[in-house]
Amino acid sequence: MKVLLIGGGGREHALAWKLRQEQSHVEIVAAPGNPGIAELGRCVPVAAADIERLLELARHERPAFTLVGPEAPLALGIVDRFRAEGLPIFGPTRAAAQIETSKAFAKALMLEAGVPTAAASRHTDPAAARRAAHALGAPVVIKASGLAAGKGVIVCETLPDAERAIDYMLRDEGFGEAGAEILVEEFMEGEELSLFAVTDGERFITMRPAQDHKRLLDGDRGPNTGGMGAYVVSPDWDEAWRGVERARTHVFEPTLAALRDRGTPFTGLLYAGLMLTAAGPKVVEFNCRFGDPETQAVLPVLDWSPPLGDVLAAVARGERLGSADGARSVESAAVTTVLAAAGYPEQARTGDRITLPQIEDEGVLLFHAGTARNARGDLVTAGGRVLAVTAVADTFERAQALSRTYAERTDFDGKQYRTDIGWRELGRRAGAPRD
Repeated sequence: MKVLLIGGGGREHALAWKLRQEQSHVEIVAAPGNPGIAELGRCVPVAAADIERLLELARHERPAFTLVGPEAPLALGIVDRFRAEGLPIFGPTRAAAQIETSKAFAKALMLEAGVPTAAASRHTDPAAARRAAHALGAPVVIKASGLAAGKGVIVCETLPDAERAIDYMLRDEGFGEAGAEILVEEFMEGEELSLFAVTDGERFITMRPAQDHKRLLDGDRGPNTGGMGAYVVSPDWDEAWRGVERARTHVFEPTLAALRDRGTPFTGLLYAGLMLTAAGPKVVEFNCRFGDPETQAVLPVLDWSPPLGDVLAAVARGERLGSADGARSVESAAVTTVLAAAGYPEQARTGDRITLPQIEDEGVLLFHAGTARNARGDLVTAGGRVLAVTAVADTFERAQALSRTYAERTDFDGKQYRTDIGWRELGRRAGAPRD
């Protein structure tokens, strides 16, 4: 089976690795790919947002299906274009992808469908947005409605902070078109979960939940990022698993039904960012594709029968999903630590030479994200988030220690990473109160 993989980040490397791990005969063609993916397949220098050239590539390669990693080509309607030519592709249409590309659309859909979420109002006028923030009180959340590379959400502890965030988005155009419309949203208390579901538009199969770490620095301090690490949720965290069960019936089912009712059924990977509140799980936001870096933690503990690749191919062909009886995950712990470039998240420096460690421990995986080869063939930094170090082990403590150890052993100038991925899980296991 040949798969055309769109994208070149850590998520795409993890997807390529999983497809090859499950079925060694799978042929991977990646556009544009990265040096890590190049060790698993063939990389073609076509940008993920260049829809016309991707169409030409698919016509030439004739893959069994195309797997779209990032959100940008989905927002541009790549699925619509491929389907119009009879080319199997995994992902939602442009209209269905609005569940991520427009937070205003997603909020309206959830309210219409009765999906639990935070109260919010939409604004394009700074003065009206400031009044809405004062009505909710602090803390309050200010969100850019459009795509902002995972950085368009500002949690404001005070009302002056909220006013500055509103002005940054609406007046100063800090997020460009993504922030031309914003949401002023109620702050929700609790822990966040990331839950993935593969869906044919009606049926869906969920994966093991994960928790992302958005802040740059240990202890959840510093600026917001696209994600500095993640871990899969322990089987004995009862609150999280109760939240997952409720999310299946109170989030995924009504959301998919609402999209079908609108004439825009969602097929592909629907990712719900959930907040475990005292009143139950509520949706923070939806994404229309695999998350990054959660994918790098979730896929290594996924053990589906039929394998994931066959499930994705079936959805790409427009087939109905079968029973979820074989959709299991191994109970091992998995922790992913992201290594970021100097200057990230404001202005990432590129071109720093990378020295990779020798992998001496079973269960350690190194996923490339922002890497490239220079003219001399050296591996160098080429993006904000450079590498993701995933460790799978029998215990959470062992997985965390291995992930941190290999993050330390990976070397490039200006390297930034967190040493505390999964700190809340450690607190739970020690019986400590949560923040």
